[in-house]
Amino acid sequence: MTTVVQAGAQAPAAGPVTPTGRLILSHTAPRDVWLDARRRGIGSSDLPAVMNLSGFKTPLHVFHDKRGALPHDDEFSEAAHFGVLFEEPLARDWARRNRTVVEPVGLITNVDEPWAMSTLDRLCTECPLDRRQRSLCALEVKTRNAFVAKLWNQGPPDDVLAQVLWQILVTGLDHIHVVCLIGGQDYRQYTVRRDEHMKLVAYLHAEASRLWHEHIVPGRPPAVTGEEPPDALIDLYDRLHPDRDGSVVVDRDLEAVDAMAEYMEGAAMESAGARRKKAAKAKLLGVLGGAQAAVRQDRPFFSIEQSFRKTPDLARLAEEFPEAYRACVTDVAHDRIAIPKYVREEFTA
Repeated sequence: MTTVVQAGAQAPAAGPVTPTGRLILSHTAPRDVWLDARRRGIGSSDLPAVMNLSGFKTPLHVFHDKRGALPHDDEFSEAAHFGVLFEEPLARDWARRNRTVVEPVGLITNVDEPWAMSTLDRLCTECPLDRRQRSLCALEVKTRNAFVAKLWNQGPPDDVLAQVLWQILVTGLDHIHVVCLIGGQDYRQYTVRRDEHMKLVAYLHAEASRLWHEHIVPGRPPAVTGEEPPDALIDLYDRLHPDRDGSVVVDRDLEAVDAMAEYMEGAAMESAGARRKKAAKAKLLGVLGGAQAAVRQDRPFFSIEQSFRKTPDLARLAEEFPEAYRACVTDVAHDRIAIPKYVREEFTA
């Protein structure tokens, strides 16, 4: 059932907690209550998708989520699970290293623009950067795998930076600390300051405001620009339409015709590429003859190496161990684009 979003809608106010942030939901609120409440605005975790910086979500995801067209994510990925699991010990460790105290807060909205929301990981009432006076700051906690370590060498990467700057915009804080544990053992900490990113803060606000006021509130989906990750859009459309039925007329839909041409061109290139690779492999094997490796200018050029992968004999498993087969083997549906022969001929002529 689609939720009709109204501009400025928010939960009952609980009180100010930052210069421009009002707490509307405690951190102890049930998860389903929190998920419903954050649909009343754009939160900091939405910003990577709003700015097309996420590889998994797009502005269109944010639109459909806020409109209530997507179910809440009830299951955590492994990465998200461990991110939540390590949030508390990482926050405590940051506080220990920086000789201060942090505490969880909850869902915060901007006092002037209630649709601008943020759930701070932790609030700190004694910023370690200035011990001469008690001053507010906040802490964002992240965990990442070792493969992305280089992205953190110059500070938080773009998606995290956008998220933290949105928190600054919502709360009115002049800086927020970031701690990240990479690969389970590489500790990093940073400080993101508003005055170093003034133009970017304004840009983030403009883009998020446009998405909220021009698309989400009136119910007009944002256009797909081509910058979105295709896998993310495919996943979105599958979630929006899990039970497809009927047909749609595309007689005058030039976009559908262009997309079909691109699809057929891509399929042809994929097929041609596979054939070309196999033909080249045959030539390389011919060059080797009975040898196992080839040398060029006294250096290894290429070689033939055996690789193995475990391949179950499903027919034998079903025959000899039918109960195990039924328990372990399932049919997984995979959608594919089915194209009639006459259409393929039309677009490959």
